[in-house]
Amino acid sequence: MSESSVYPKHIVPILAGGGTRLPAHIGILQALQDLHIECQHIVGVSGGSIIAALFAKGVTLDKMKSLALETDFRQFADFSLWRLLREGGLASGDRFEKWLDDLLEGVTFAALPIHLHILATDVNGGGPVLFDKETTPDLKVSAAVRASMSIPLVFAFRPYEDKLLVDGAILSEDALFRDWQQDGTLSVCFRLQSKQKKESLSKQRRFVLPLYLTLLARTFMSALSREYVHAEFWQRTILVDTGEVSAVDFNAGNDDKQVLFDTGYETTMRFLPAKLHRQLQQTH
Repeated sequence: MSESSVYPKHIVPILAGGGTRLPAHIGILQALQDLHIECQHIVGVSGGSIIAALFAKGVTLDKMKSLALETDFRQFADFSLWRLLREGGLASGDRFEKWLDDLLEGVTFAALPIHLHILATDVNGGGPVLFDKETTPDLKVSAAVRASMSIPLVFAFRPYEDKLLVDGAILSEDALFRDWQQDGTLSVCFRLQSKQKKESLSKQRRFVLPLYLTLLARTFMSALSREYVHAEFWQRTILVDTGEVSAVDFNAGNDDKQVLFDTGYETTMRFLPAKLHRQLQQTH
């Protein structure tokens, strides 16, 4: 047995980023299962909140993977320029929320068998907004996920109390790393990052604004994902490189989705045991 195979068997995974790259998070969870690492709490941020919610509800990884492969993400891109003016985003997010709520059977945070924490961002000056069993026990999980994955310009913002909620990926790192389980259990952030893809622009395209705004959102989210990781959080962060597949790639096919799953799985298997082993050594 190598030294790096000795590591904590319980962590709190933080699934950060994602959007339409969610198969990568399924691969990450599959790797945790194969490494015999358990979790009683899970944190979801932005697109990662989708998979975190399904996991907390008890949906199996095989079922999640089938859903990812079978679901046509284009159904959620109900773009409307009028909606952009009224609600701040091209797509409402309502179709997505109903789709997820059906999968979750309308579950609220209080009814989940695993503790789920979802983070969104209040652009009305409030900073991070936390949804979980303690803060919002009676809220439907699907509503919190809908708020957390509201990519600016692409999805309409979501009003909540006196807040305007958008994508949780805008949050600073210190909002993610806390003692989520309140017993010192290590939190590990799995952060998806991608590089910008060059698109072919057609001069015959009549309505260029939706394309322009999607490219702008893609550039913004790619820049966020590649932001510098502070040294204090580096040993608790796994970067998963998703190549040119972006958070708003609604046209991703099954081959792309399989590659995303494999990338999440292989990156976690390669880097997580050694990182956890170093953390174990530092605490002893």
